[in-house]
Amino acid sequence: MLRSAYHNIPVRGPGPARVALGVLVFLLVAAAPARAADAMPDVVITGVRAGPGLWRVHRGSAQLWILGTVAPLPKDMTWRSRRIDRIIGATDTVLVGKPFNVGILRILWLLITQRDLVMVPGGRRLRDVLPPALYARFAADRSKFTRSGDKWERYRPIIAAGLLQEAALRSVGLSTRLEVGAVVRKLARSRGVRVEEFQSAGVGAALDALRTLPVVTEQKCVAAMLATVESGLPRLVARADAWAVGDIARIQSLPEAAEVGECRAAVEGGGGPAVLLRRIQAGWLERLDAQLQAGGRALAVVNMDLLLQPGGLLDRLRAQGYRVDAPQ
Repeated sequence: MLRSAYHNIPVRGPGPARVALGVLVFLLVAAAPARAADAMPDVVITGVRAGPGLWRVHRGSAQLWILGTVAPLPKDMTWRSRRIDRIIGATDTVLVGKPFNVGILRILWLLITQRDLVMVPGGRRLRDVLPPALYARFAADRSKFTRSGDKWERYRPIIAAGLLQEAALRSVGLSTRLEVGAVVRKLARSRGVRVEEFQSAGVGAALDALRTLPVVTEQKCVAAMLATVESGLPRLVARADAWAVGDIARIQSLPEAAEVGECRAAVEGGGGPAVLLRRIQAGWLERLDAQLQAGGRALAVVNMDLLLQPGGLLDRLRAQGYRVDAPQ
């Protein structure tokens, strides 16, 4: 008999180092190629949702259900997950991504030994390292969410912009720190289903990518985050709402600012971040393929952008001969 089909999504703790890693991963696995931004009405998410859609990947007797996740999501979101409950109850294995674990000791060690990863070096401030026009945008956006004219001035640009974006998301009830995988993990364990946690890249690899992020790329991505703060919040709210009801077509059709696409293109253009992205994609593909080769029934929780982007995981699984059924 099913237990309660309503589940709150747990929240991970904040912090500059976690924001740095979250910003990097967000940029690496951001949504499908950019479209021109159109005007969108304000959207507010309330109440309980019917639950996200799932892809079914299969060949022969092997079946793999994939739950795609998005970020950010409403801080108080609760979804009705009877279908996920049923699938978990009929599976042998649940595969979830292992979140980056940055403890307080690691944060302190970073601040002592690799301070330049997080802070502006040489005692300078944000206004000293950003182009004047970009800093003026940052300062104007900052004034909307804090009364302090110096807030986040000591942080590296991409982290300062990430902290500002977090504040903007909170203002519309969204958070990037919600773990859908934790809900699925808890459900699986409550039913005695084996849980495998998978991480294709650790904290060290992510920090290396952050360390090698070119200045020009960083500035493009700061501009992208400011564009999100200035005009992209309704899109993110609508995207979270579409995810909560399994409307994949809506997710793929939502427009985004051109600056987001410019950031993504710069990140994918080469260097450490591009290497990390390929590592994440290859790691997930190898793990999903291994699960299907082993046979049986399984459920995997995967970032939706890794699934949907051109040449992403779903396209690659099809190329390897698996049938992929879209969410119904």
